[in-house]
Amino acid sequence: MASSGHDAYVAEKILSADPVELIRILYGAGIGSVEAARRHLAAGVIPARSAAISKAIEVLSELTASLSPESAPDISRRLAELYDYMQRRLLQANFEQKDAPLAEVSRLLGTLAEAWQAVPHPAAAKTPARAAATSTRNDRLTIPAPWSTPTPEHAPEGAGQGWSF
Repeated sequence: MASSGHDAYVAEKILSADPVELIRILYGAGIGSVEAARRHLAAGVIPARSAAISKAIEVLSELTASLSPESAPDISRRLAELYDYMQRRLLQANFEQKDAPLAEVSRLLGTLAEAWQAVPHPAAAKTPARAAATSTRNDRLTIPAPWSTPTPEHAPEGAGQGWSF
């Protein structure tokens, strides 16, 4: 029964999350799955290890699907390549039953998750322009560029509206 309450809490958190928080949730789920796979590998529990690796691969697939190459082609391409690399390392870890690829993927996901902690929530936006930059478009995430916003007279059309992943 406790699992049912936890599942309901997680479902509510996901349904009420803004796009930035959804990406953070995905990274957390990916890290949790990889760490579970590492524990199961160490314990020799093959079915649980394989299931955890499969879940981590699914998370990476969701992260890949959230990319928006039309808005940020270079970063989308690089992230897609990184997600693909991590999926291949997870498959290698499962096939070879080795911890090193799992540890590598965990570190990579941790680094990316840490970077996403610096992205402000849309609710914390201080100006209407920054709030608009974090809206979703076509079920894809739009992220404001936290480092600078060009002045209108020097910005090309659409500049300063952020990244879309």
